[in-house]
Amino acid sequence: MKMADQNQVKWLVLILTNCLFFSIAFSAKTQFAHKTYIVQMDKSAKPESFTNHLDWYSSKVNSIVFKPENEEDGGHDQERVIYTYQNAFHGVAARLSEEEAERLQEQDGVLAIFPDTKYQLHTTRSPLFLGLEPHDSTTNVWSQRVTDHDVIVGVLDTGVWPESQSFNDTGMSPVPAHWKGACETGRGFSKHNCNKKIVGARIFYQGYEAATGKINEQTEFKSPRDQDGHGTHTAATVAGSPVRGANLLGYAHGTARGMAPGARIAAYKVCWVGGCFSSDILSAVDKAVADGVNVLSISLGGGVSAYYRDSLSIAAFGAMEMGVFVSCSAGNGGPDPVSLTNVSPWITTVGASTMDRDFPSTVKLGNGRTVTGVSLYKGRMMLSINKQYPVVYMGNNSTSPDPSSLCLEGTLDRRVVAGKIVICDRGISPRVQKGQVVKDAGGVGMILANTAANGEELVADCHLVPAVAVGETEAKAIKHYALTSPRATATLAFLGTRTGVRPSPVVAAFSSRGPNVVSLEILKPDVVAPGVNILAAWTGALGPSSLPTDNRKVKFNMLSGTSMSCPHVSGIAALLKARHPEWSPAAIKSALMTTAYIHDNTHKPLQDASAAEASTPYDHGAGHINPRRALDPGLVYDIEAQDYLEFLCTQRLTPMQLKVFTKDSNRSCKHSLASPGDLNYPAISVVFPERTNVSLLTLHRTVTNVGPPVSNYHAIVSPFKGAYVQVEPRTLKFTRANQKLSYKITFTTKSRQATPEFGGLVWKDGVHRVRSPIVIVWLPPL
Repeated sequence: MKMADQNQVKWLVLILTNCLFFSIAFSAKTQFAHKTYIVQMDKSAKPESFTNHLDWYSSKVNSIVFKPENEEDGGHDQERVIYTYQNAFHGVAARLSEEEAERLQEQDGVLAIFPDTKYQLHTTRSPLFLGLEPHDSTTNVWSQRVTDHDVIVGVLDTGVWPESQSFNDTGMSPVPAHWKGACETGRGFSKHNCNKKIVGARIFYQGYEAATGKINEQTEFKSPRDQDGHGTHTAATVAGSPVRGANLLGYAHGTARGMAPGARIAAYKVCWVGGCFSSDILSAVDKAVADGVNVLSISLGGGVSAYYRDSLSIAAFGAMEMGVFVSCSAGNGGPDPVSLTNVSPWITTVGASTMDRDFPSTVKLGNGRTVTGVSLYKGRMMLSINKQYPVVYMGNNSTSPDPSSLCLEGTLDRRVVAGKIVICDRGISPRVQKGQVVKDAGGVGMILANTAANGEELVADCHLVPAVAVGETEAKAIKHYALTSPRATATLAFLGTRTGVRPSPVVAAFSSRGPNVVSLEILKPDVVAPGVNILAAWTGALGPSSLPTDNRKVKFNMLSGTSMSCPHVSGIAALLKARHPEWSPAAIKSALMTTAYIHDNTHKPLQDASAAEASTPYDHGAGHINPRRALDPGLVYDIEAQDYLEFLCTQRLTPMQLKVFTKDSNRSCKHSLASPGDLNYPAISVVFPERTNVSLLTLHRTVTNVGPPVSNYHAIVSPFKGAYVQVEPRTLKFTRANQKLSYKITFTTKSRQATPEFGGLVWKDGVHRVRSPIVIVWLPPL
């Protein structure tokens, strides 16, 4: 072998040895690196030798902790345990290595271990649009009653800006006696920031700090004070006090009020600059249940996983057992199918829709054509409507956006765009940030162009440069003009606020869609509610665009997202709880779902903003909420905790996985449900299996009479191409209040369909109209 070859071999061996060393070192580091794990314990398994559960939990953690020889025994487990859970969930959150977590999983009394996961936020005309605006004090939904003040809504979010007028407590009665919460203090937040409206405020950050490091208290409020704005906005949407003259830079002028202005708010700050972590969220749910909330509003979500692997789902189950209504946002993953989060049947999952209010603006092109869009721009930079400005588009107008057309940071050439209106495609970066990029490059305006992902849905933004958002079809025409005309020009005009928009509501393109792949038999989302261009209170720490360069200060801001639709439903649930304190969370959900409507203000089926066609129950669930009708639904589909457990018993869970939900109770499977579709859900989803010999399926439902004691209901069911549907009995005759009557609905296949079919079942008594959406799915043959 030549010397050169020998040297090459030596170098190769040295490199491989080093790679192996670093691989082992990295593996060891990963193996022993501490991450936060949520540990669920079987409360009933506590040995008698322990006086309380917390000592037992700590002992369990301590027993598997790896301790270097130079480390003293004392206090190590206390450093590792960052939370203990005792109400909606039993166990701890602890910092463990992977090996320690595996060892702990094998210990007696440990039900499950979940790695801490990161969740994201799902980011005033609505009361009038929902039919809640008072017209005379004797009949309106908001005529004040003392019981309205007894309901407390816990909002898990980014905190609250207590100085907002929306949290004024003038005229409110003393805090309800059942309230056990606290007003935690910190930088910028003292005891006097709580009042009879904001009755509690807490912070949860241990999981966040364990994952990201200590919070910088110089740049972030380590207190319930909200510097993001999202939490203030959602809290005010739920239960904000009426504020006259509310507006955003002159747009949407009117009275802003929450859905349940008499209800109380408890703010649980679980989200920070770097996100929201499940260990913190779980601790907030656990504490909120102990504090005495009646409703939980959670406008955030992570991915979808099996019910027994989803810590928020498990905590929500515990809250439901305690009588707490839990409302969660569906997510902003639309219009892609199967994009939902928070799909558990004991959670009310809320999608987003538009209202009949708009903020029109126009793009007047040099070829004489005028295009209508939307904008909330109000600033010093104004374009003359009598002058035309050069237009430039950096893309190629193909179906998918060109990277250079997205107006990302550092992509615009000042020499090309200075003094011009720039066309920017939506995607990748925030919409308002694109305008800032245009402004920094010397552009005088922006046309924000929808792509196929957004369709014709228009979301108004508080831009820092004159900007108009336009739909996909018009965007293509404008881009074609800019690319083919050597001297393309345009000007932008802003027309204020317009109401009475038709059609409305429309399902928002961004609203996450079904089906619910965890259980096809549970239709999700449950309902849709206003979630586009919603005006509500805002933080004093941030401008309306949320950009650091935005120095404008506003008291109200306009946001869009299922984060905004969720608190609408939470607030209506608070209203229902105030009027019907005996109703269970399932009864409240049923009232919301069975009274929802599926036609817009032109009397046509609800449209999908992402396509020029009608939406389906996989988009809008049972339909758009109708609070007035929900107060008097006639019948409700009630579900108790044992019923939900019976549903879980149909999901092929192991005894240990089921124990995650039964905890220390004596509940066990009685196998009362023949299939998951037999859960007494207000929506009906029937799934024919892959086996083509199964052509007949029967589901069962039970309704409770919450209307007049003596009433007769008749069934009307829509026809289907692929199946015959029979309801037995077709008449339900009630003789007393709260009486329960059952029926069965049988589906017989006449021709298997390649795609799901949608319809509905309605029970009518001449006054009430109790509607359940129906979905029929034929799984492809094996």
